[in-house]
Amino acid sequence: MSTTITTHAGDTAIILTEAELGPYITHAETRRWLTGPGLPYDSGVLSFAELCREDREGREVLRTVAETAGDPDGRLAAELRDQLVIGGLLGPGGLAAESVLLDGATGEISTTYFLYDRPDLMDRRALAPSLRTLVRFAEATDELAGLRGQFASYVGRYGPKAVAEASRHLLAVFEEGTDGEPAPFWKMAALIRPLALVAGRAGASGLALDLPSRLLDQEFGQGKVVRFEEVDFPATLTHEPTRRFLREVGLPENGFLFSLDTDVPLQTLAEYHADEEWADELPAGAGRLIRLGHLVEDNSLVIDGATGAVLNWSEPEARLFPLNTDVSTLAFTLWLLHREQAIDEESGHELTTPDTYDQLAITMLQVLSAVDPTGLRADDGRHYWTEVFQDEASGVFESVGGVW
Repeated sequence: MSTTITTHAGDTAIILTEAELGPYITHAETRRWLTGPGLPYDSGVLSFAELCREDREGREVLRTVAETAGDPDGRLAAELRDQLVIGGLLGPGGLAAESVLLDGATGEISTTYFLYDRPDLMDRRALAPSLRTLVRFAEATDELAGLRGQFASYVGRYGPKAVAEASRHLLAVFEEGTDGEPAPFWKMAALIRPLALVAGRAGASGLALDLPSRLLDQEFGQGKVVRFEEVDFPATLTHEPTRRFLREVGLPENGFLFSLDTDVPLQTLAEYHADEEWADELPAGAGRLIRLGHLVEDNSLVIDGATGAVLNWSEPEARLFPLNTDVSTLAFTLWLLHREQAIDEESGHELTTPDTYDQLAITMLQVLSAVDPTGLRADDGRHYWTEVFQDEASGVFESVGGVW
């Protein structure tokens, strides 16, 4: 089969002709959609770039799962073989995750992971009943992220109330046209993605985020948020917005895979490891790096006293890695992890079934990267929270280096 997929000038829609659909797509409404409004090349949620992939002769072709997987032994499930690969779900930074499939006979949309070595283990998960619904859901999710379109009224609105309203709004969009039962991926999006609205970005605090008053107390419980006093700060902690945040807002004493140092006044990294035989391996400027607490597997959470940047000091590797922009985004990260666990419990653990772990990881990382893009900027791809989110969503609480 040969096909030419057209991208209109000035428009990102991918339009196919009737002839190009060939025998692969027989569903009438799906054929009308692909030859009419078409599909966006990509969005913040989906990419349909797969439709523009060429074969060895330079021809753009529709591919089935069987053709893509290359299954000479016939181990692929029959229900997957003729599904058309039309795109993929996108993770943080626009990286493709699951592949998006189209049933040419029914118009239904699903997802799968390609397991080229074990095609017999591949399955598919429902995503949307039609292309029309899929595009509408993706547009609504993008509008929330950009606070435009139907979510334009949320510009400048932050806090738990805005989160709750946006969540109800997005869920209503997803429930419409799906008999009130959107696929788990969209339920997750409605519950998790609006959490990015909890903190303002006006800069009033001098930090990346302006957290609502008592947000951490309400989430972690009264008495479980530590606020520091001036006597607790080393002289090298000169970044005033950080000092003020630690005094007035504080941090949870025990966050997810994290605990504060509260037994003694905060120490610099040099002071904390002064008696260690390997103290000479500490990074340059260890005297201005203040150790806030402990991350798992011999990782320390430290703050640059001059800039307020939050870093991860890995003892095993004797290296510093970026962790968060500052203490406000650190607090948001800890709040986000705790809030997701609470939401999951409230939903009867609907978010963390074996079939949804990976989609939860994508959703959580999208929220975190939207609020704090530190992980996207990591030079070598190493980012503690990114790995924690992926591990937590896999159902196994792992640290950067091993099992927790």
